[in-house]
Formats: sequence, C-alpha cells, structure tokens
Amino acid sequence: MRSDVLFLILGWTLVALTFPLLVCGLITAWIDSIALALRAFALPSMISLFAGLMMLSFGTRTNTNERLRDKEAFAGVALVWPIAVFIGALPYWLGGVFNGPFTPDAALIDIARGAINSWFESMSGFTTTGATVIAPAMSPNCIPGVTADCINSQPKGLLLWRSLTQWFGGMGIIMLGMMILSRVIGGGMALARAELTGPSLSRLRPKLKSTAISLWTLYVVLTVAEIILLASTGAMSLFDAINHSLTTMPSGGFSTHDASIGYFDSFLVEAIIIVFMFLAGVNFALLWFIKEGEIKKAFDDEEFRYYTIYVAVAIMAIAGALIASGTSVGKALRESTFTVISMGTSTGFAITDYTGPTWPLVTHLVIFVLMIVGASAGSTAGGLKLLRVTLAFKVAMRELVRIAQPRKIDRLRMNGEVVERNQLGLIVGMLFVWVGLFGISSIILAIFMPGETFESVITVVASSLGNTGPALGDYGPSNTWAGMNSGALLITSVLMWFGRLELLTAVILIHPHTWRREEKVQSDRAAIALFRRIMDDEEKE
Repeated sequence: MRSDVLFLILGWTLVALTFPLLVCGLITAWIDSIALALRAFALPSMISLFAGLMMLSFGTRTNTNERLRDKEAFAGVALVWPIAVFIGALPYWLGGVFNGPFTPDAALIDIARGAINSWFESMSGFTTTGATVIAPAMSPNCIPGVTADCINSQPKGLLLWRSLTQWFGGMGIIMLGMMILSRVIGGGMALARAELTGPSLSRLRPKLKSTAISLWTLYVVLTVAEIILLASTGAMSLFDAINHSLTTMPSGGFSTHDASIGYFDSFLVEAIIIVFMFLAGVNFALLWFIKEGEIKKAFDDEEFRYYTIYVAVAIMAIAGALIASGTSVGKALRESTFTVISMGTSTGFAITDYTGPTWPLVTHLVIFVLMIVGASAGSTAGGLKLLRVTLAFKVAMRELVRIAQPRKIDRLRMNGEVVERNQLGLIVGMLFVWVGLFGISSIILAIFMPGETFESVITVVASSLGNTGPALGDYGPSNTWAGMNSGALLITSVLMWFGRLELLTAVILIHPHTWRREEKVQSDRAAIALFRRIMDDEEKE
C-alpha cells in the first residue's frame, strides 16, 4: 500500500471539505449568531484545512499523482467517509445540537454520549441514510414533554449543514473530487470504480472529468428546480424548500421537522417530492440522455422498465391492502405512492406512520423488500440495486434450465449485451457478503439491544445497510433512533458506512493484504504481471 497516495486523496478531500464548512459558518452567523458560528464551524474548518495541508505537504511525494492504482483508490474511498464524518460531526457537538463541551452543566457522561450522537448524525448524513437521534431526551435545545418539534428547534445554520452533508454524500465525495481535483489526483477511472454507489461509469463525455461535471450539473439543476417548485407552493418556507431539496435528490430524507413531509399536509408538496424521489432512483446516465433528447435510448433501458414495474406493483399491493383494511381509496393511493417511492429509493421521507395499526402486516413485508432491494444502479439510492437483483435472478433461472437441458449454452444479457463472467462473479460475491453481513449484524445488534423485538432488530440492520433511515417496529417514521444505546448506534453507523460503499470497498479496506508492505525493489510491472498470472490460474481452474 502506497501511503503517499492515500495522503494525497485524503488531504485534498479535507481541503475541499473546508469550503462548505466556511459557507455554513457564514450563513449561521447571519441567521443565528456570530458566537454560534465561531463555536460550531471555526474549529472544524481549521482542523479540516490544517490536517489536509499537513497530509499534502508532508505525506506526499512529487510524483504521487502518477502512482495511483486501484488498491489505493479503493482504500482511499473507504477512508474518506469516516474522516469526513468525523469533521462533519464536530458542528453538532460543538454547536449544541447534542451535549458537548460548551453545553452548560453537562455531565461528562452526557458529553461522551453527545459525541457518539454527533458521530451517528454525521454518518447518517454523509451516507444519506437519514436516521436521526435528535430528540428531546438527547438535545439540550429541546425540553422533554414541552418541545413539540425538536428538530425544528435546532439552530438553522446547523440544520442547513445537516442537509448539506446528505447533498454532498448523495453524489459521492469522490465524484466531486473527480470534477474538481482530477488534474491534481489523477487516476479518475480508478476512483470512479471504487465509488460504486455513484453514477454509472458510462462515459457521457470523452473524458471522465467531463462526465463528472455533466452529472454534477444535472444534480445541481434538479436540486435548484425542486427548490423553486417547493417554494412556489406556499406550503413551505424558502428555508424548508432548500433543506428538503438538498435531501431529496441524494435520497437522504433528513427533514427540518419531526413529522417529516407529513408536517406540511400538502398534496402539492408531496407530489413534487414524489417526482424528484423517483428521478433520484433512476440511473443518472439515463436522465442525462433524456436531457440530451435521447428519450428512446433511456426508455429502452431494461433496468428502467423493471424499476417502473417494481414501483407500480408495490404501490398497488400496499394500496390494495390498505383499502381492504378500511382505508379510503384516495387516502390509500396517496399514502402508498409516497411511502413506496420514498422507501424504494431509500429516501425515507414520511407522510404517515406505516407501522401503525391501520397498515396490515403484508404492507410491512413489502416495505421490508423495498428497503433491501433499493432502486436503480447508477442512482443516488441505496440498497442492493435492481440491476444486481435482476442479474442474480437471471443466473438462478439459467441454472434451473441447465438441470433440464445440461448441454444448452445460454449467455446472460442486459440491454442486449452479454454480461461478462467477472461481472456476474462480482454481483454474486456482493450478494453473498450482504447476506452474511446481514445475518451476523442482526445477531450482534440483538445482543446489544436485548429488549427489542425481532422486527425492530432486523429492519434496523436492513435500513442501515440499505441507507434507508426509518425502519419498522419501534424505529419507524414516528420515532428517532435516540432510544438505542451507544453500542448499538456505533454498530449501525458502521453498517451505514458499509452500505454506502456497497460492502466490497469496505471489505477490501479491512483485508490484511490491502495493507501489506511492498518491497521497494518490486516494480509496478512485476506487480501487474503477478496479478495477471493469478487471474489466469483462476480462469483455468
């Protein structure tokens, strides 16, 4: 592992993170107070800038930008998230969203729990999970039994920072780096492969940097369009419109109110958010084709057709169950449409409590499937992704056919193109890792949460891995995750990180071979030759 390459990636990321911190600090000084801005954002900005510059000045070489390989790219991407999360947690802790060093009369144990809460909130933001621990029992800005809307009682500047963490996390910190820092870092394609959750690697432009700029431009335009539409409804203030737009396009789900979108009780607001949540679940490359006028190319995409059918079937299934249980047709369609698209795209906004008695058990099962599967590959949504699930299903069907027709040769295709064997291996490997991690994590979390129900534990794990936010049981849309103990919060925050990296990147990070020290005499050419021999031996076997 080449540490100088890691320092180059991490250093530039920390330097880039300084700018949104400073912007939020200025806005906080304007709409809240200068004292709060200095307390919450000055120190994190200085730490981020200083650490980044130190890494770049003393941890890199003159030719470091030419030494990036896939190994360093994967490790760099995996490490960027916890470092960004640490910096992003400081404004909550220092700014008083949770008990911190500046909270009057706070006990040491409360300050320590405040640090864990801040870490969790930051991880939930950057990974676009959307689960929160802001509650009267945890925030000094709220009084238990008195404060009706704890989230809205927080300083506006800190709520904006909370929304921005999701907006930057949605498209991916590395994708942003590819746009701004590709000339400095180099190796854009290696970074793009490591950022698996980000947009499709289909090159919309001849150069990867141009592709990143195109995707980010689309991301910004859609966000601004949603801000304008939401603000024009009259049901939302401009501040609410900005925050909810910043958390819709990344499929994040952070709201400025405890009741989420249900607070506004506006059909028009819900309709606008439904449209943008649906778009956030579509492969961004297809959205670009539509923007360029290549509508047929987008609608011919096989995964997009499955995505549309999958959403429609889930809406009809839940609406039918609600109608059968006595809910009016109009209300059933309204609630089922919003809930299905919100959970299916891992956004996590809510207009109703779907864990309540009016929602039958079958609706919970459908929601659980939506949490696991997610939306399209190349979107900002979490979950396993429809593309992988579809290909895994095709592999299973092919093997069943082979039982009856052993000599039949059947190549798997997607959009008319043959799916290569190594791609199928990666998909099957990821699904296997997901199932194993889900089972192990559920057991560990059950040990840390002995008083919880089976439904609560397994859906919290699925929600964390799928970056969905609300779960079922005791952690549905009407409840925060503040009731969890510190150990459970740390475990779920790690699962969010794994889910955001789609497991394999994080697994590579913890594998001992990744950190094996290389001999100086070993040249890059020899390493490449060794890798090719290993791959050839595996194919022969």
